[in-house]
Amino acid sequence: MDSGRSSEVALEFLPHFRAYKDGRVERFFGTDVVPPSINSQNVFSTKDVHIVQETGLKARVFIPSTISPAGQKLPVLVYYHGGGFYMGSPFCSTYHNHVASLVAEANIVAVSVDYRLAPEHPVPIAYEDSWAALQWVTSHCTGEGPDAWLREHGDFHRVFLAGDSMGGNIVHNMAARAGVEGLAGVKLVGACLVHPYFGRKESPGTSVADRSWLFTCPTTSGFDDPRINPAEDSRLSSLGCSKVLILIAEKDNSKERGLFYYETLKKSGWHGEVEIMESEGEEHVFHLFHPNCEKALALLKRMASFINQGRASN
Repeated sequence: MDSGRSSEVALEFLPHFRAYKDGRVERFFGTDVVPPSINSQNVFSTKDVHIVQETGLKARVFIPSTISPAGQKLPVLVYYHGGGFYMGSPFCSTYHNHVASLVAEANIVAVSVDYRLAPEHPVPIAYEDSWAALQWVTSHCTGEGPDAWLREHGDFHRVFLAGDSMGGNIVHNMAARAGVEGLAGVKLVGACLVHPYFGRKESPGTSVADRSWLFTCPTTSGFDDPRINPAEDSRLSSLGCSKVLILIAEKDNSKERGLFYYETLKKSGWHGEVEIMESEGEEHVFHLFHPNCEKALALLKRMASFINQGRASN
């Protein structure tokens, strides 16, 4: 009987993930590790940092290898990976390569956050880790803080957030919290949500993404939870950045979620600028798995342009 119970599946998203009702988890994506490297032959350098020793919260920091050692300041991007809260890592090849490409294309400093994953660490732990990482980044704005790259090269008047899929949802929640609580003198300029996941009251809850939310956040009230439903989020009108870019894909099952966020934000009373761009003929997070295709390169350039708009005037 115990053996039968152990094989009962709680959630699966094949070929990437399976969780069993006895607590066992099998991850088939995001488990490989690309080691950090400081290599002048590459167009970027990376290192891994511990943010909170007690919880194991870590991040990977990226800088362009061409950066001037004489204190050249660059925009700072904080990146939150996708994976439904239960898979993915900034250290795996998929996300390492994506953020590295962004750093090279946009000429920025980036911090890719390794928040803890459900179901071992159920939501809201991912949100709390993501906020702790953002606060750690902003702690460098006065020239102090533990990381030399951020101290010497981060321009904290040009800080951006970005993330894909559920990472896009995290981006919204971080920008919303920043709008309420502030970021201690740091200017959060923009937020980029790539193929973001959001829920709606009328959602049937039968899609993998909807079932993932219920699975990873067992204490949620459902799809009226303001963390997952922007229409229920009282913080939306005071979003803590001045511009938002939403990227959607034509054949993405979550496309309507991105459109929903776009329309809801426009109606919220928020005074910033919101833009939306659609990749025709493409599916969910296609750019991560086909990074060299024409549409993926266009997406990368659009994200870089979003970060660099107005750079000359700063």
